[in-house]
Amino acid sequence: MHRTALRNVLAHKGRLLMTALAVLLGTAFVAGTMVFSDTFGKALRDSNSKSYSDVSVQVVDNAAASDASARQKSESSPTVLDDATVQRLAALPGAASARGVVSGFTGVADRKGDLIGQVWAARGANFAPGQDGRDPRYPMVEGQGPKNAKEIALDRRTADRAGYKVGDTVRIAVNGPVIEARLTGLFTTDDPVVNTGGTLTLFDRATAQQTLLQEPGRYSSIVLTAKPGTSQDALLAQAEPVIPSDHQFVIKTGAALQADEQAQIARSTDAMRTMLLVFAFISLFVGIFIIANTFTMLVAQRTKELALLRAIGASRRQVTRSVLVEALLIGTVSAVAGLLAGIGIGAGMQSLIGSLNENMPSGSLLVKPLTVVVTVAVGVLVTVLSALLPALRAARIAPVAAMSSGDQPATQKSLVVRNTIGSVLAGGGLALIGYGASTGDDSGRLPVGGGAFLALIGVFVLLPLLSRPVVALVGPLLRALGGTPGRLAQQNAVRNPRRTAATAAALTIGLTLVTGLTVIGTSVGDTVDRAVTRSMRSDYIVSSANGMNLSGQLPAQIAKAPGVAASSPMTSAYWKLDGTTRSITGLDADAFDRIAEVKLTSGSTAALRSGQLLVDQDVAAKSGVTTGSTMTAGFPDGSTGRLTVGGVYEGGGMFGPVLLANSEIAKHEPKPYVADVLVKGENGATPALKQALKDATGANPVIEVKSKQDVRDDFSQIITFALNLMYGLLGMAVLIAVLGVINTLAMSVFERKREIGMLRAIGLDRRGIKRMVRLESVVISLFGAGIGLLLGCFIAWAVNGTLKSSLTGLTTVLPYGQLALFLALAGLVGLVAAIWPARRAAGLDILSSIKTD
Repeated sequence: MHRTALRNVLAHKGRLLMTALAVLLGTAFVAGTMVFSDTFGKALRDSNSKSYSDVSVQVVDNAAASDASARQKSESSPTVLDDATVQRLAALPGAASARGVVSGFTGVADRKGDLIGQVWAARGANFAPGQDGRDPRYPMVEGQGPKNAKEIALDRRTADRAGYKVGDTVRIAVNGPVIEARLTGLFTTDDPVVNTGGTLTLFDRATAQQTLLQEPGRYSSIVLTAKPGTSQDALLAQAEPVIPSDHQFVIKTGAALQADEQAQIARSTDAMRTMLLVFAFISLFVGIFIIANTFTMLVAQRTKELALLRAIGASRRQVTRSVLVEALLIGTVSAVAGLLAGIGIGAGMQSLIGSLNENMPSGSLLVKPLTVVVTVAVGVLVTVLSALLPALRAARIAPVAAMSSGDQPATQKSLVVRNTIGSVLAGGGLALIGYGASTGDDSGRLPVGGGAFLALIGVFVLLPLLSRPVVALVGPLLRALGGTPGRLAQQNAVRNPRRTAATAAALTIGLTLVTGLTVIGTSVGDTVDRAVTRSMRSDYIVSSANGMNLSGQLPAQIAKAPGVAASSPMTSAYWKLDGTTRSITGLDADAFDRIAEVKLTSGSTAALRSGQLLVDQDVAAKSGVTTGSTMTAGFPDGSTGRLTVGGVYEGGGMFGPVLLANSEIAKHEPKPYVADVLVKGENGATPALKQALKDATGANPVIEVKSKQDVRDDFSQIITFALNLMYGLLGMAVLIAVLGVINTLAMSVFERKREIGMLRAIGLDRRGIKRMVRLESVVISLFGAGIGLLLGCFIAWAVNGTLKSSLTGLTTVLPYGQLALFLALAGLVGLVAAIWPARRAAGLDILSSIKTD
C-alpha cells in the first residue's frame, strides 16, 4: 500500500502541484516570520548590549524625567538629585565614582529648518568632562565639548546627515523658543538611539539642567560605578539608604537595567512575530480548504481504483493509510521547500528593513532549530489533517458500489447532519457577535472574536446549501452574457455544491478579513473626520510634534502674529468632579465661539465667561447633572469648590468630556499643560497666515502648524498605512485562494473530459468551452466573495460596537465604492484563475476525451 501511495503521488504530481504550492507558501510565511523576528531581535539585543556597560547602579528621578506638571507635584519631596546627592553617593564605600546625568528631548533642525530624524528619537544630554576635559561617554572625534550656553556638540551621524561642521551655527529646540548655538565638537557613541537613526545633542551641565529640566542644579539620574571587588548588588544595598524609597525614585543595578531592556526588546519582537504568525496561519487555514478539496477530488477520481484494492483484500485502514501517506509525502516535501523559501523571505525582510532605515541594526541570518521543527511540523500536520476526512470517506466506500459508479453522491442523511451542524455553529456565532457588540466596550471583544470564528466555520459548513440558491439568482445573467456556455457554467457550478463551496471558501476567508478591516478603518476615519470638522472652527492648530507641553510664551507670540483674528491655547487638566477624575479642556471664553464649536443639547457657551462648566452627555448621564446643577470639584492643590454646569453638549468631538475657561483653570493650575493653540485667521486659512504662525514660533522644527485638512490627512494616512499593511499580510492568503480556484478548475476539467468531449462533438466550439470554464470560475469566485463581504461587514459592525466606549460617536460606515471594487477584483481573480484550465479544456482531443474511462 505504501508503494501504491508513492506511485499515486508520482502519477498525479501535476494535479497535486497547486496543493503543494499552497502548503509551501503557508509554511514559507511561518518560517520567514520566525527567521526574521529571531534575526531582528538578536540584532537589537546586540545593539543594546553596551547600553549599561559603564553602569553599576543607576538612580532615576521620575519626576525630573517627566513634564513640568509632574515636577510640580513632586516639590513636596525633600530629596532631589542634585550635586549634594551625587557627592553623598560618591562617598559610598563601594563607589568608585558617581556622575549626574541630565537627559531630555532636544530637536535639531537641518539647514532647511526641518527636524532631523524622528521626533521620538531626538535627545539631549549633559557633557560631563573629567579633570582631563574629556567625557568618556562621548569621545570627541573633532573639536571639543560645549562649555557655555552658546555651544553644543552633536553626534557624528547627525552632523553628517545635515552637513554640519565644527564652527557652524545650529538651531535646536526643546519646548520653548528656538536656540541658536555654535557647534564646537563632534563625538561618537554606542547609544542605541543614535545607532538606530536618532539624534543626540550635548550641552554643558548648567545649560542642560536649565534647558532640559527647567530647573538649575537638578539631574534626571545619577550613575554609580563600583570599585573593583564590589558587586553591583552590594553597591545597590549601600545606595538605597541614601535615596528615599518612594514612587519618585527608581534605583536598579546595571545588570537589572540591561535585563529589563532585553526583556522589552523580547516583548516587542514577540508581539511582532505573533502578529505576523497570525496572518501566516490565516494563509494555512485557507490552504486547508484547498488541500481537503484536492484530496476529495482525487479520491473521487480514483473511486474504482480504491474499490479494486478493497476487492482484492485491502482493509479500510490500509486505504485510509495510503491516502494519508500521500498527504504525508506532499506535506513533507512542501514544508521543506517552504522552510528554504522562508529563510529567503526572512533575509528579504531583513534587507527591506535595512533599505527603509539604514540605521536599523542588522546581523547574520539566524535559523533556530525551533524554526525548522515548527515549519516542517506545521506543514505536515496541516496537510495530513486536511486529507484525513477525504481518506476516511474513501475507506467507507463499498467495493461493489464503487465499481458500479464513479460518482457517489452524498446521502440525504449526511446533508441533513452537515446543515444542522452548520446552522448551530453559525447561529451561535452570530448570537455571540451580537452580544459582544451590545456591550459597547472592550469587554465585548472576546465574545465578538469567538463568535466570528464560530460564524465563519458555520458559514463554511453551510456554503453547499447556500450555493444553489445564490448561483440560481445569477442564472439569467449568465445566460444573457454567455448563452449556452453561460447556462452550462451555471449547471456546473451547482452540480457539486461541496466542491463549489470548498473552492469558494478560501476566497470567503480572505474577503471577510479584508472587508472587516476596511469597514473598521473607514468607520474610524469618518468618526475622526466628523470630530475635527464639527469641533474646529479655527483655521490652524499649532502643536508640538512630540506631544510635549508648549512653552507658556508661545500662545502670546501666536496671538500677535499678522493675520490672526482670534486664538486660544487649549490647555488640559485633571480634576475630580463629584469624586470621579475627569479630563478638563480649557479654552479662552471670549474666543471660544470663533475657534471652536460644540453641539449643545441645553445651556449656552456664554456660560464659560461666567466660570461655569460645559459637560458632554455621557458625563451628565453618569453624574446625574443637567444645566444649572452644581458639581463638587477637587483641585490639584487639595482644595475643593462647587462648579455650576452651564450647558450639556453632544460628545465625540476633539475637546473631551468637560470644557472650562482657561481663566478658571489658571486659578488652580498656575502652569497648566498647553497641548495646542487654535488660531482663526482674518482671511481664513491662507499660506501667508501659516507662514506667519511658523515665524511666530521662531521657525521651530518641533512646532507643527496644521490646517483642518492637515489634521484629517494625518489621521487618514495612519489608517491608510495600517490598512495597506494588513492588505499586504493578507495578500498571501488571497494568493493561496487563487491557487485553490485554479487547482479545482483544472481537476474539474480532468474529471469532465468525457463531458467536454461530448459537448465538442455536438457542436460547442473551443471558444464556447473556454467561456463556459471562465464563467464557472467567475461565478464561484463572486459567490465566495459575496459571502465574505456580508460576513465581514457584520463582524466590523460588531467590532465597532466594542470601540464606542473609547471612540465616542463611532458609527459603522460602509465604503460602497471599495466593496464594489473588492467584488470586481474577485471576479477578475476568477477570470485569471480560469485561463489555464480553460485553455486545457479547449485543447482536449474530442475522440480521446469521449473514450476516457
